[in-house]
Amino acid sequence: MPWWPLPTTKLPAPHLLPAPPAPFLPSSPSGAVAAFLPPGPSTAPRRIRLVDARRAALGMSSASGSEGETAGEFTEVVIVRHGETSWNASRIIQVFNNVCFHYIVCVMPEFKGHLDAELNEIGRQQAVAVAHRLSKEVKPAAIYSSDLKRAAETAQTIARICNLPNVVFDPALRERHIGDLQGMKLQDAATEKPDAYKAFMSHKRNQQIPGGGESLDQLSERCVSYLYNIVEKHKGERVIVVSHGGTIRELYRHASPMKPLHGKIHNTSVSVILVSGTTGRCIVKTVGDISHLQETGVLENAFGGDKTSA
Repeated sequence: MPWWPLPTTKLPAPHLLPAPPAPFLPSSPSGAVAAFLPPGPSTAPRRIRLVDARRAALGMSSASGSEGETAGEFTEVVIVRHGETSWNASRIIQVFNNVCFHYIVCVMPEFKGHLDAELNEIGRQQAVAVAHRLSKEVKPAAIYSSDLKRAAETAQTIARICNLPNVVFDPALRERHIGDLQGMKLQDAATEKPDAYKAFMSHKRNQQIPGGGESLDQLSERCVSYLYNIVEKHKGERVIVVSHGGTIRELYRHASPMKPLHGKIHNTSVSVILVSGTTGRCIVKTVGDISHLQETGVLENAFGGDKTSA
């Protein structure tokens, strides 16, 4: 049993994840998840506020697919990244293992160990901001979330303000597992676990990381399969999904394989994907919208949300 307090919302029973109704469409390699970047002069916090936030959101809008299905065949999936944590602000990598403990690989000198990051005060303000934004839009039929603390708290805030009865938590929406690299310091990873480090830095999407770590393709299969599981239950409805930067990037990559995602998925950014419950086809409406963060802003160089997500 994990040592931290579990969310009070009732958790669903585990279930098998169905395979996507359409085959995964590969695109050109996006490169390794280039993490382990030591902080330099450019890592001083710079918080983007309203003007920059609007520009970032507009610059990351996207659309794909052709017309054909009727509107009622599509599920509108509103995907929200969790709010800011102190680890995001400190550029600490956040990952997990198979028994629900949450590890970190730290780019700072201090070793953090087996911890699970909660939202910091800015992150809680961001969660409230995105919740109020969503409460003014069409009410969703359900809200789904990763069961890790930072996502769970974000989702519970949204559920409370949007007057939704409960949150469905599922580990399928967690961040990527990086195997033997979990809990290690940067300066030790390449020498103590060279095979795992090499696998992590590989450009091959099917490259697994020793120690039970996932390849990018495995991460994609996990979260995309769960996406279609949600769509099957909510055809023609609107749902909210709260997850993590790397997972959201893989969902986008599946939805828009021919248009690589450039830029960062900021904390509590909103992305909207229409998914056909009949054909499985996806249409990307919005990616990375942070126009609701007028007061709190976002840290431009916070860790995660880009190719460093792990």
